[in-house]
Amino acid sequence: MIRHKRYAPVIFFIGGFIWDSLTLGRIDGWYSNSILLFYLISLTSCLYIYNLADDNHWEGTFIESYQQYAPLGIQFFLGGLSSAYVIFFFQSVTFTRTLVFFVILVILLLSNELLRDRISNKYLQFGAYFFVTFTFFTFFTPVLFGIMNTFLFVLSGLISLLLTLIFIFYIYRKSPSTRSDISRAKISFIVIGIYVTINIFYFFNLIPPVPLSLQNGIVAYKVEKENNIFTVSYEQSASYNLWETYDKTFHYAPNDTVFIYTSIFAPTDLSKSVQHEWQRYDPSVQEWQTSDTISYEVIGGRRGGFRGYTYKENIASGKWRVNVVTEEGLVLGKLDFRIIPDSSFDKSQLSTVRFE
Repeated sequence: MIRHKRYAPVIFFIGGFIWDSLTLGRIDGWYSNSILLFYLISLTSCLYIYNLADDNHWEGTFIESYQQYAPLGIQFFLGGLSSAYVIFFFQSVTFTRTLVFFVILVILLLSNELLRDRISNKYLQFGAYFFVTFTFFTFFTPVLFGIMNTFLFVLSGLISLLLTLIFIFYIYRKSPSTRSDISRAKISFIVIGIYVTINIFYFFNLIPPVPLSLQNGIVAYKVEKENNIFTVSYEQSASYNLWETYDKTFHYAPNDTVFIYTSIFAPTDLSKSVQHEWQRYDPSVQEWQTSDTISYEVIGGRRGGFRGYTYKENIASGKWRVNVVTEEGLVLGKLDFRIIPDSSFDKSQLSTVRFE
């Protein structure tokens, strides 16, 4: 039994990830948010039990028999929260600067397994606790209030910072062993440092715009809407290109129109302005030049995402991209393509898909 005990944290870690993958639904679902709130409360409880156990605080209580499982509880609930964030943020991350924050989440998820050897490090405990608390409030408050803006992000951060510091200082006051293990000034510096770092990430557009996510994006030759059904005609990618649904080369003939179709998921009751930022690469200055920025309002609640499109006529040849961004500049996605003049292209070979 003792020989296998060292594998228990890993089993709990993997169990938390698998459980989240199977049970979590939409990011705006009350079930999903209730589960994550339960995880956060349970993580708080396990940290409280664990940090007071060294002071024999639970001696003579019913918790005494269970306090030995507090480290496993920390492992499970921290792993559960981290894996849920990886699942949700993966839906919003793009291969742009926002990938940095997503990588940090993945590192937290994987390094959680190392806590089995470092669980006694209270600076690490409380630092990780604040990070998952802040991350939870960044997408829970937009879902709760139905709005998403900079003020709400800052408010989410301040709420999580205040709650975390109150929790830490309460343990610090109650636990002599905690007072001997950590410095109140140092742990405050670490937590505030994490808070400042996340805010820097936000204002430099390094955080994926959760709970918004780009569900679909297509460079199309034609988009029609009738009875709330979108019909999109596009050139399908080569069969060997598994990662693209459309061909990145647009065969342009005079009088053609280039369409960008997107479907964007947003939580129920959330209304948000998004933009299609059309950019062409200018080789003479080696920079992307914005030619048009077209905005439209996304209304949340639809499982398949809010559908919309923009288009451009009389478009110049060359390398193009359309950035799908929020009004704050947070990147939802990016569609790259190349315009090649080709009047002989047979449009009868285009594929057509209907989005209902």
